[in-house]
Amino acid sequence: MRWYNGHFVLLAILNYVIKITMRVCSIIGYKGESLAAPLLVTCLQKMEYRGYDSVGIATIADGKVSVKKGVGRVEDVNSSLLLGRLPGRIGIGHTRWATHGKVTEKNAHPHTSCNGEIAVVHNGIIQNYSELKSGLLMKGHIFKSETDSEVIAHLLEEDYVHTGDLRVAMRNTSKKLAGAFSFIAAFSDGTIAGARYDEPLILGISNDGYYISSDVVGFLNYTDRAIFLDNRDIVILQGSEMEMINFDGAPVLRPTTQVAWEFGGIDKGTYAHFTIKEINEQVETITKSGRGQEKSIKQVSEVLKSAPFVYFTGSGTSYHCALVAKNLLTKYGKRKSDAIMSSEFQYLVNDIEPDSVIVAISQSGETADVLEVVKKAKPLGTKIISIVNVPTSSLARLSDVSVHMNCGAEIGVAATKSFTSQLTLLYAIIDEMSGGLIGLEEQRYKLQNAVRELIEGQSMIEHIVDEIKDVKDIYVLGRSIHYPIALEGALKIKELSYVHAEGIPAGELKHGPLALIDRNSCILVLNPNDSTFEDVNANAHEIKARGASLIGVGNSPSDVYDQFITIPEVDEILYPLLEVIPFQLIAYYLALVKNANPDYPRNLAKSVTVK
Repeated sequence: MRWYNGHFVLLAILNYVIKITMRVCSIIGYKGESLAAPLLVTCLQKMEYRGYDSVGIATIADGKVSVKKGVGRVEDVNSSLLLGRLPGRIGIGHTRWATHGKVTEKNAHPHTSCNGEIAVVHNGIIQNYSELKSGLLMKGHIFKSETDSEVIAHLLEEDYVHTGDLRVAMRNTSKKLAGAFSFIAAFSDGTIAGARYDEPLILGISNDGYYISSDVVGFLNYTDRAIFLDNRDIVILQGSEMEMINFDGAPVLRPTTQVAWEFGGIDKGTYAHFTIKEINEQVETITKSGRGQEKSIKQVSEVLKSAPFVYFTGSGTSYHCALVAKNLLTKYGKRKSDAIMSSEFQYLVNDIEPDSVIVAISQSGETADVLEVVKKAKPLGTKIISIVNVPTSSLARLSDVSVHMNCGAEIGVAATKSFTSQLTLLYAIIDEMSGGLIGLEEQRYKLQNAVRELIEGQSMIEHIVDEIKDVKDIYVLGRSIHYPIALEGALKIKELSYVHAEGIPAGELKHGPLALIDRNSCILVLNPNDSTFEDVNANAHEIKARGASLIGVGNSPSDVYDQFITIPEVDEILYPLLEVIPFQLIAYYLALVKNANPDYPRNLAKSVTVK
């Protein structure tokens, strides 16, 4: 990517995209003139949106490594253990999302070596940890946790004790690890070192020292100068010097990037939660999406015009965008295409048509399954187009062309404004490709007013939620381009409220799902005035005959529905941009009545950086 070497980059928060088997941790290191512990606590709080279950920090002072860690949120653990009072001007911190080992204090990071002179924090999964751990146990190492991450501390100790060379220890340990990882190690002599492979690691350079982090937002309160490490890079902060080498020991040089941040997007302001703030922000973000990206949009449209076959791919919410994009490309671009979820696509990449184009969609640009597809496809000569919210992300840098969503910070784990921004960007690309057949630009102002009207009708949504708050199963029906919105609507409900919800293609109702429908069912039906209207209306009557509760979403209220959410009139092809918003609001208010935190759903993380 040509723009990566530029000096001014508008950076938006990693998303989340994006809810499959997951683990996403935040790691941070500091070495400088300030007290490390309070800085590390603040940095970890800035990265809370990523999702986690435990927290800990380690600092170095007078040749001693001190560690405190516990289960819970940063604020609570800091309050009980006084993390911020640890001594020293050097330290590392971590928030963990559990995979290997239960959510316990002993499994929280940092992990230490047997001699207690090395502490490690880690993001990713070490696939060969069992083999490595067995070898270390045979050499007399004693493990205190059930995690895969702890092997890194013991490997470093083993290599450092035997070679006496910290650089060699970092290189040897990094090369022994299989899987995707980034880690930071703090040594009792005051050295901090970090390494990465397929997980992000960023160096921040401030006037009073250095930061190393998995996420640039972790240190942006203190510096806007960053170095984005590449795969197989190692950074070593020893004394007052900073050195970068690769796993083979050769010196490397990476450019310093000045990152600008939309700080205003991080504050909840007068809103109770980030999620409702971000739902409301769609009044602006739908109109902003793609603005300033006209050159990239035109470039992408030209690539798609000449492509013999186009694959859209993404995970979770981004996959639903891919399904809409496939519909649009068929209708307006007259191109053969498919939409495949990334977790499945990685097994098919070697068999795709020659000279194909992959459009990879990921809010964070760090989604592991999406990156896996791209890394397998690139050596085959496949062109990669990405749609991301983070222009410095791994996916953006791997792409031939990357288009920035420009929706700003999204803190809530469940994607809201990022979904509609992705979707708007895909509309813009296919509109450009088709010579303006969609007419998106002419309708942006009308769209904005329609979104505002929907959001101003939140009191009606609250009333509907009060009616369905005790429902155990919710089904969302849609046909054609509305089916992906049914999937997205159901995803939002299950993510935020923990109520079982399922998106169903309305035309398949008689082929199985109708067996589930009875008087205890709640059905939401997408039924706007377009070519699907009559068929979906017939489905609604079939459901009503079974006694189920029916909520319609569309333009034409009908007696068949017990409740009806009216969507403002726009060109029918643009309805997906509007009809998803009531589902976001239903999910939010349903979470509230069930006393669930809509910003941080249980078991989910914002950025899914491992498979």
